Amino acid sequence: MSDLWKKTATETVALLKAGAVSPAELLDILHARIEAVDGAVNALPTLCRKRAQAAAERAERDTVLAGLPVAIKDLAPVEGVRTTFGSPIFADNVPDHSDYVVERLEERGGVVYAKSNTPEFGAGANTFNPVFGVTRNPWDTRMSAAGSSGGAAVALATGTAWLAHGSDLGGSLRTPAGFNAVVGLRPSPGLVPSGPDLLTFQDLAVEGPMGRTVADVALMLDAMAGADPRDPRSFAPPVSSYVEALREPPASLRIAWSPDLGVTVVDREIQAVCAEAAAGFSGLGAVVEEACPDFAGAYDCFQTLRAAFFAGRAAPLLAAHRDKLKPDVVWNIEKGLALTADDIGRAERERTALYHRVAAFMNDYDILACPVMQARPYPVERTYVEEIDGRKMASYIDWIAITFSITLTGLPVVSLPCGFTQDGLPVGLQLVGRHRGEAALLAAAAQLEDLLGIASRVPIDPVVRH
Repeated sequence: MSDLWKKTATETVALLKAGAVSPAELLDILHARIEAVDGAVNALPTLCRKRAQAAAERAERDTVLAGLPVAIKDLAPVEGVRTTFGSPIFADNVPDHSDYVVERLEERGGVVYAKSNTPEFGAGANTFNPVFGVTRNPWDTRMSAAGSSGGAAVALATGTAWLAHGSDLGGSLRTPAGFNAVVGLRPSPGLVPSGPDLLTFQDLAVEGPMGRTVADVALMLDAMAGADPRDPRSFAPPVSSYVEALREPPASLRIAWSPDLGVTVVDREIQAVCAEAAAGFSGLGAVVEEACPDFAGAYDCFQTLRAAFFAGRAAPLLAAHRDKLKPDVVWNIEKGLALTADDIGRAERERTALYHRVAAFMNDYDILACPVMQARPYPVERTYVEEIDGRKMASYIDWIAITFSITLTGLPVVSLPCGFTQDGLPVGLQLVGRHRGEAALLAAAAQLEDLLGIASRVPIDPVVRH
């Protein structure tokens, strides 16, 4: 039993449903594993043992997760549990309500036992903050775990979580999945309800599942998805079960492969690893072609809409607590406050045109494949990647243009481990599906996952280097 942390979430839920293990026993196993390894990586800084134990006693076997422990990112409130958003402003915050997605997970059998680390307000693709410090990459603890769902990805990779909640605005779920050799899904906006939110109608930021395998992510999506009248963006899933969809692999796939989406620079070794992985679809009978929709204007469009998002959510914090906000957050809020109506209108028009170009392209292809990361895991002391293959990055989010360009489309996208660099660090591949096409996307991703054989490489003990 003490080695159950090595099993997948899918296997562990089967044991729960069979009565071979109890939720309380799983909590004990996880806490022992956290004690053994989390000190080296700092993925789960907040534990809620009493709350989790009480929930474990109430858990029912006939729910989706059947009492499986689930880690929640520290951007999502959990009732009665310290929730800091990685900010000293909220260092002692204990909310009296949970996010809708947390409620949904608990209703469907998830047991919340920990909060995963995140950068301040999720800003930046390196997980560090002044409240809990740095989260380290378990494949080499000198390196960044990426972000902002870095704690979630590291917990999965080290066996201190079976499933982890993530969120994604510009790549916050996908990039850390790639950096840590786990799987993440950015679902279609509205498939997973969230809130309460100051910007109820925004659709750039979404909540999504993270796991060690595609099957685990499908299982968690079954527990998260569905309409909620409190979230006007939310809708019911078009299939009864994403897990069942994995048993119906798609036939005659057409895959478009792009090394850089035509918008950015990508490390050459990463391009090579991803190209080889994408070519693996050929061995599954698919047609693989190098092709890409026109992403012209995506960079400026996203920068504008992201800045407006930050201003809308956080301008009051800037006015009241400027001295407690990190410079990158201040920059993003002020950039948003300086926008004109014409700036925002132009960006919205550009996004609309981009969506229609990509939608037309996807009429001819089932999946668009591209790297999930532009740079390999980098020293954790660096705030962000400043240069790639000789090209300077103009801001702290430029090095994730490969993911934030996809955000603008609203299409579902999986981050799938696809290989390793020569020095043994993980590389991830983005697989973008059609409009609300999560079921077919996950089924295709599961096929490639089986072919690549990387899922068995996690969980690992942290590789501690100084």
